[in-house]
Amino acid sequence: MERPVAPTLAGLVRRYAADGKAARRTAVVDDHGTRLTYGELAERAAAFGSALSRIGVGQGDTVGLLAPNSAGWVVSLVGAGLSGATVAAFHTWVKERDLEFLLGHSEAKVLVMAAMVAERSLLDPLLALVPEIVEGRPGDWSSARFPHLEAVIVLGESVQGVAGLLPVDEFLRSGGDGDAAVREPETDATAVVLYTSGSTADPKGVPLLQGHLVENGFEIGERMGLTTDDRVWLGSPLFWSFGAANALVATFTHQATLVVQEKFDAEAAVRQVADETCTAAYLLPAMTYALLAVPGARKAFATVGKGLTIGRSEEVMMVVEGLGVDGVCNIYGSTETYGNCCVTPSDAPLDVRLCSQGPPLAGFEIRIVEEESGRVLEAGQPGQVQVRGRVTPGYLKAPELNRATFTDDGWYRTGDVGVIDDSGYFHFVTRDSDMIKTNGINVSPAEIEAFVAGLPGVAEVVVVGAPDPRRDQMIVAFVRAAPGSELDPGTLLERCRRELASYKVPHSVQVVETIPLTATGKLSRRLLLDLLPDIAAPAERR
Repeated sequence: MERPVAPTLAGLVRRYAADGKAARRTAVVDDHGTRLTYGELAERAAAFGSALSRIGVGQGDTVGLLAPNSAGWVVSLVGAGLSGATVAAFHTWVKERDLEFLLGHSEAKVLVMAAMVAERSLLDPLLALVPEIVEGRPGDWSSARFPHLEAVIVLGESVQGVAGLLPVDEFLRSGGDGDAAVREPETDATAVVLYTSGSTADPKGVPLLQGHLVENGFEIGERMGLTTDDRVWLGSPLFWSFGAANALVATFTHQATLVVQEKFDAEAAVRQVADETCTAAYLLPAMTYALLAVPGARKAFATVGKGLTIGRSEEVMMVVEGLGVDGVCNIYGSTETYGNCCVTPSDAPLDVRLCSQGPPLAGFEIRIVEEESGRVLEAGQPGQVQVRGRVTPGYLKAPELNRATFTDDGWYRTGDVGVIDDSGYFHFVTRDSDMIKTNGINVSPAEIEAFVAGLPGVAEVVVVGAPDPRRDQMIVAFVRAAPGSELDPGTLLERCRRELASYKVPHSVQVVETIPLTATGKLSRRLLLDLLPDIAAPAERR
C-alpha cells in the first residue's frame, strides 16, 4: 500500500474524510453497536477538538483519557490532537492510589472518562479524589488536590447525582463548526503519553510523537499484509501500546476497519469475530488459551488469516493450529519503541515466524552489546538489546531514569537479552530485568513492593515472577514479618485486592523467615523461587 502522506493521526483521518471513497469506509466498530466511517470519525473528532479549544485547551495541555475500548476512545484521541493537546491514556484497573498518581503526574487539564467498565465504577476513585465535582456545575468547580484539572467529560449517558460532570454529547454540541476551530497537530508534537511499569515504584510516562506513531503503524501494517478490505479485531486495551500505538494506527494507515471489544471476554470475542467477519486479530497467549476453550472458536476465526502475537514458539503455533490463523506474525518491541520494532513478515516461512521476531522495521536499528564492556557483539552472540530510531524522546518528568535508560548517542537500553542471526533477524532470548510479564502486561515488582511494605507487620517484601505456562509469569510476594508480628497471607492478599489495580495483585503471598541472599550479600530472586515447590497451589491462586 502507498505510504500515508499525512504525518499525524488526525491529518490521516481528515484526508480520508476528504476522499469520497475512503470517507465511506468503516473506521471503527465497538461492541456497543457504534459504527463510524472515516468521514463520521473526522466530523466527530473535529467537533471534539473544537469543543476542547472553546474551554481553553490547546498546545501544551494534556487531556486524560480513562475509558475502555470504544469508538468514543478513538474520537477523543483524534479530537484532542486537533485542539493541540496531548492525550494521557490511563488504564481502567485504576484504584484511588493509581488515579491520584496519574492525574498528578500528567497534569491533565481535562479528564475524559467512562463512568463504568463492565460492572465496576470508574467514578468512585475520581469522586474520592475530587469531591468538588459532586456539587459544582461544569465550569464552576475547582479541585483542591488537582488545581490543573478544570473539567471532566463523561463518555456515554449522563450520571445522576454528580452535577459537575459534562456529558460528551452536550460537550460535542458546544463545538459548533469543528473545521473552523481546529488545526492538525505538528509532526513532532506528542500524540499520546502511555503509562507502563518500570523499575521504580511509580509507572513511567512514555510520550509518543505524532509522526513516528503514523510511520511505525504503517510499517507494522505492511509486515502484517493489511489492506483496505481488512477488519482487524482488538480485545487488548487501547490504553496499551499494543492498542493505541499498534493496532489502531496499523489499521488506520491502511484504511482498514478496527473492531474493538470493550473488555476481553473469550465467548463474546468469538461471537464478535464471527459477526463482524474479521480478517485479522491482535492476540496474546493468555487470550489464545481462553479462546481455544470456547466451542466453535476455530470456525469463528475461519475468516481470520493474519494478525500479531507474542510468545514462545509453541504459543505462536497455538494461533496457527488452534485458531487457523496461518499468517500470524511474531513481534518484538515495547511501549518505548511505538509498540513494535521487529515484526516477522506474514508470508515468511512458518518455522521462521515461530523462532524469531523478524528483521527490524524500517526506521529502526538494533544492536546486541556485551553488558559490562558495551562492546557490540557479532551475529549469533547473545547480549543486551539496544534499539535506536523511532524511540520515545524520553520518559515524562524522569531525568534520572532517562540518563539510565538511553545512551548519549540515542540507543534505548531495553533490558532484554537477544540475538541477531546471520540474516539480520532478531531472536528474543529473555528479559534481563526484574520486570514481571503476566497475561501480556508488564508489572513492576517495585510498585507492589512499595505498597506491601507499608502494610502493618511487614518488615521486608520481595516480589518476583514465577514461570507459568498460561500467564507467562505469576506474581509471587515473599514477605518477612516484623519482630513480634504475625502475618496472614490471606489478609495481605485482601488488602492488595482492595487497593491495587487487579493486574498488580499477587497470585501468591509467601511468608518466610528470611529473604535469601547470595554469598556477596545481594538479593537472590532465584533462591526465592527455589522455595516454591508448588507455586500454583489452588488455595493461593486468584
